[in-house]
Amino acid sequence: MPPQQALTVARGKGLDLVEISPTAVPPVCRIMDFGKYQYQEQKKTREARKNQKVIEVKEIKFRPKVDEHDYQFKKKHIERFLADGDKVKATIFFRGREMAHPEIGRRILERLIGELDEVAVVESAPRQEGNQMHTILSQKAGRKSAPKRVDAAPATPAPAEPVSTTE
Repeated sequence: MPPQQALTVARGKGLDLVEISPTAVPPVCRIMDFGKYQYQEQKKTREARKNQKVIEVKEIKFRPKVDEHDYQFKKKHIERFLADGDKVKATIFFRGREMAHPEIGRRILERLIGELDEVAVVESAPRQEGNQMHTILSQKAGRKSAPKRVDAAPATPAPAEPVSTTE
């Protein structure tokens, strides 16, 4: 029908004339409540956004002279980040003369990859960029991510039984 006639029909019903496909010949329009349509679309996008998981990239920095305890401590953090479903960027930071021995940093990253073999998969192999060497680890496919910890409300104590005072 002609646009003017469609517009009068839409106004008569208290609705809007919405252009659906402007490139079609002739253009396709629909009579609908446009405000309600926009609201429904916003609701759908909010629902979709609620169900998606945002993956963060956490970074853990090491030095070539890292001590064993520091290494184990940082490795535990990486395991926890992976269990939460995040990716981890393990970085070796070189200073000054340490740049002459990049194999030390590579050994640390390869040891880390080997020890996290059961829980992590390597997304990018160790590579050096400037004075840093890094690798990116992510959770192995098929592993369930641990649920986020939620502090439970304190339990209410059970009501005490009445004590008789007769002797």
